[in-house]
Amino acid sequence: MTTRSIDNLIAELNSLAQISAEAPPVVTRVVFSEADLRARAYVKSLCATAGLTIHEDAIGNTFARWEGSDPHIAPIGTGSHIDAIPNAGAYDGTVGVLGGLEAIRVLQQMGFQPRRSIELVIFTAEEPTRFGIGCLGSRMMGSVLSPAQALQLRDKDGVGLEELRTQAGFKGALSTVALSQDRFHRFIELHIEQGPALEEQGIDLGLVTHIAAPASLRVLIEGEGGHAGAKLMPGRKDALAAGAELVLALEAAVLATGSLDTVGTVGVCEVFPGAVNSIPSRVRLETDIRDISGVRRDLVLSAFNEACSNVGLKRGVTITTQLVNADPPATCDEEILTVMERAAIDAGKSYKQMVSRAYHDSLFMARITPVAMLFIPCRGGVSHRPDEYASPEWIGAGVHVLARTLATLAL
Repeated sequence: MTTRSIDNLIAELNSLAQISAEAPPVVTRVVFSEADLRARAYVKSLCATAGLTIHEDAIGNTFARWEGSDPHIAPIGTGSHIDAIPNAGAYDGTVGVLGGLEAIRVLQQMGFQPRRSIELVIFTAEEPTRFGIGCLGSRMMGSVLSPAQALQLRDKDGVGLEELRTQAGFKGALSTVALSQDRFHRFIELHIEQGPALEEQGIDLGLVTHIAAPASLRVLIEGEGGHAGAKLMPGRKDALAAGAELVLALEAAVLATGSLDTVGTVGVCEVFPGAVNSIPSRVRLETDIRDISGVRRDLVLSAFNEACSNVGLKRGVTITTQLVNADPPATCDEEILTVMERAAIDAGKSYKQMVSRAYHDSLFMARITPVAMLFIPCRGGVSHRPDEYASPEWIGAGVHVLARTLATLAL
């Protein structure tokens, strides 16, 4: 990549970051919001200027294709997302979208003619902000979320997906979003690491071998309230005390696997009635359990469910659980990894193999095509904050290697 090419890409990333529901440097772009639609229009204008053919599906997933010499064979895909959680930064997802576009433009400027088409994909709603479920577009593309299930989704105001997507201008049957197994030949996602390893170790690139996947549980604990001073300890059915045991039980179950790849978090704890002098009568927990091994993760789930039964009996409270999702982990494609490794060597960039502990749209693309991910460093491992940052040098290295990878796979 030339300095001019990198400068142009950084300028486009900065322009995209200005399209936000909140003032810079904060980036907030919730799916189907006014900011999201403006951001989509901006990126589509860049794709059109690059001569790409643009198609949008019924949920808003956007496909921008550089036609190859043989349009009848499956294309190579690359891309990511441009929606952003509230109070986010400028690089999560967007590096994979605008960096993927820049990789295509670099190849065009070199006079490269792909045999396979190269298609840039902009996924709808990778973030769970609006509907409480992440990777909405890619879940539907991979047939992980059915049209009937999608139509049940509501935002915090009770507005349904059908109304919101229609208002945003996306029409057609949701059944058309699912893709066939031969729709893509391969798919590669460029992304910031969202962790500190690459920067700390001074390594240019991460070649992702596995993508961890979450299982999410909602837990409702119903006990018995009462006055904090008047009700004696032996007769209490404190829902929060039961919840505290479950938090520690999840931690113990995760640690018992002996693997650093197993993680578990209770990220939500809602207490009712929430008064300092009132015994909690109801508690709602939400858990996130992740691993690159589905079997190991499910053992943690089983142990946690057993703990729920035991704690409920011991404390005389009622505990019910709802499995929100249990997505399968993904193993990245050896062929793509080999091509990326050769591309990194040819570009003179250092690299390491690593696991993605956050999940991405590639996790669901893996249901329909071989995938891989290419990580670049981000400063301090910071992401989902306004101070999220990736240097032009890091971004340039990622785009350079992505362009070489796309060229090889598109021959």
